[in-house]
Amino acid sequence: MAGFEGTKWAEKQMCYLIKDKSLSFYGVDDKVFSVSHSIHYGLFLAFEGIRLFCKKNSHTGKIEVNFLNLDKNIERLQRSIKFNLSFEQQNLVPSYKEIEDIFITFLKQPEMRPFFTEMAEQRAQGYLRPFTFDEDRSIGVTFPVNPSIRAVICRYDRYLGEPFTGVVIPNMVRAVGVNGTGCLKLGVNYLMSIKAVDAAKQMFPEASSALFLDDRPYDPLKSRNITEWDSSCCLLALKNGTVIKISESNLILPSITIHGICTILKKKGVTVVERDVSYGELIELCNKNELAAICSVGTAGILNRAQKLILIDDKGNKISEHQADEKHELYQLLGLVRTYYWDIYQEKEPVPEGHKLHKYEL
Repeated sequence: MAGFEGTKWAEKQMCYLIKDKSLSFYGVDDKVFSVSHSIHYGLFLAFEGIRLFCKKNSHTGKIEVNFLNLDKNIERLQRSIKFNLSFEQQNLVPSYKEIEDIFITFLKQPEMRPFFTEMAEQRAQGYLRPFTFDEDRSIGVTFPVNPSIRAVICRYDRYLGEPFTGVVIPNMVRAVGVNGTGCLKLGVNYLMSIKAVDAAKQMFPEASSALFLDDRPYDPLKSRNITEWDSSCCLLALKNGTVIKISESNLILPSITIHGICTILKKKGVTVVERDVSYGELIELCNKNELAAICSVGTAGILNRAQKLILIDDKGNKISEHQADEKHELYQLLGLVRTYYWDIYQEKEPVPEGHKLHKYEL
């Protein structure tokens, strides 16, 4: 299953009470009250994943933190918070500036400096994890009474990684489009993600990721569309030189990383199209050996190419298999694009048009 490796957490976390607009800081191991709507029912549990890089300014000696497209992360967090609030509570959704300010105030806490100094020395990958929580000490199936945004931060070595084996899981549905949850980062979406990976492992022990189809299990199998991996978006690279980005919908999380990857690919002359891909088409691409690579794309791992994808029918029988063509030009280019994307954070490469590097001095 996808997971972080080589993780080290900063010693502090933040807690922002949305109603009171009060910001506090606690130890990273601070406990929440055992009775909460969030713990008992999974209510008001949204989160965000934000990649960052930090370095020491050679002239001032101060630590600087870089984010790519932070504005898009904050907007996505706002949408997830909005979904978790009642109609009467919509005015509680914090503004963009409000969220940006609390994040940067958190990073600037004096106790955080040793962590960022070490991160800068190691040129490590950083990950800011804001999440929401109802701080009210009560139970009952209701909207949040005392909603908060908490956040922690870590550095890490890698996430998921290559090579990995994926399996298409037709008999599980990650989210239902009519509910509008699949396009949000909500805790409720991820139980099905790990259940699908577990199902994949029961059939093929080497599996570490599951690829979902859409929410139409009652329709003919080959007519259904592929949607997402268990915890990341899906990108297909064809041997004819075309890359396919799956169309966004209520079943697809609007990935900030995949937009950056597609922009870089286009800059390098690759044709990128956004459209649906049916399971029948994916089977045909594999059977005709027309697929160079199928990729998992997300914040933490950036881009990982599956070494193998196993396709099964609704009875669990293997019907096709994709093996990555590691010698194909496009497969190799995808690896270079992953490096390019991370280099933007480090200011080794220019920021592509339509994207923004957010820089803060701590």
